[in-house]
Amino acid sequence: MTIRLPDSNGASRTYEPRTEPLPVTPGTPFTSRTVYSAAHVVADPYADISPDSPAAVDWDATLAFRRHLWSHGLGVAEAMDTAQRGMGLDWAGAAELIRRSAAEAKSVGGLIACGVGTDQLSATEIGYPYSLAEIRAAYEEQLAVVEESGARAILMASRALAAVAKGPEDYLEVYGHLLRQASEPVILHWLGPMFDPALEGYWGATDLDAATRTFLDVIAAHPDKVDGIKVSLLDAQREIDIRRRLPQGVRCYTGDDFNYPELIAGDDQGFSHALLGIFDPLGPLAAEAVRVLDTGNTQGFRDLLDPTVGLSRHLFQTPTRFYKTGVVFLAWLAGHQSHFTMVGGLQSARSLPHFAKAYELADGLGLFPDPKLAEERMKTLLSVYGVDQ
Repeated sequence: MTIRLPDSNGASRTYEPRTEPLPVTPGTPFTSRTVYSAAHVVADPYADISPDSPAAVDWDATLAFRRHLWSHGLGVAEAMDTAQRGMGLDWAGAAELIRRSAAEAKSVGGLIACGVGTDQLSATEIGYPYSLAEIRAAYEEQLAVVEESGARAILMASRALAAVAKGPEDYLEVYGHLLRQASEPVILHWLGPMFDPALEGYWGATDLDAATRTFLDVIAAHPDKVDGIKVSLLDAQREIDIRRRLPQGVRCYTGDDFNYPELIAGDDQGFSHALLGIFDPLGPLAAEAVRVLDTGNTQGFRDLLDPTVGLSRHLFQTPTRFYKTGVVFLAWLAGHQSHFTMVGGLQSARSLPHFAKAYELADGLGLFPDPKLAEERMKTLLSVYGVDQ
């Protein structure tokens, strides 16, 4: 069987799908790395809502996907940007997601960490008219929800703080306050503007060297309250440089969806753990690779994971913030949900040629548990766009 796929030039090509998936099986947690997959939410396709309405979530399918990740030994990074925080999922929806997922993690013994932000504070026509005290209070409200759920907190970058802070000292004050009151060590998240343009100049500077110094100053002042950092700048060398400057005991979780194999593998001076959006579609394969790494076989790990970088770079191509659309698309093709609908209508954020290439790359990696189902669903999408087979 073959399938005709459109390309970016308006032409089409014939592709012969795989007949068998990559052979991977669920397994136990890892021993050499701590690995989180940021997980997407599944929309309720039957909800009668508009793109401006609060998200309608299919809770059964959303939690089932998290059980899928846990079954392969992966941790779940919940209510992060992969779950469309600030792009369809508001704080009320995120709070419910955190509570449900944390309870589910407890029931199955799964590892979970949850995002803490300030998205209660919406932008107005004049921007973000808030004080630093109001931003701290918003963070505190979310931190309390995560801590009460029993999950580890991930302090995410704040659009409101990026807009209101006058310089590095404001970041030091806000983060210092939060770290002092956190009951358990947290993960600090530096999300670059390629993922969210509103975060340009985070840590008080557009110059990344200056921003890095402030980021490291926050950690150095409270090393006992920082479990680790997640760096999402798509700059492998900068992550390595930051990793080498961390206090003893503070982990680096790579968030680099372009260079993750080399960063996780590491070098003779250290390595990164992982907290990655790309591990949502790559879950079973990524887990298999890390188990190979657990045996000390770095080359075997690279042999499994290096070929996935092409798919990741495709999904995360500019505008990078719309990578979630490709992630949910692949979850639909893989059979993890019954439809290709997203909260906020974000399924429209990528083109048909983009979807076609994502399908081809994912199928080539053997990511689909049922290649025939994936092929049939891809053909269904193509027919909606008027592409005959």
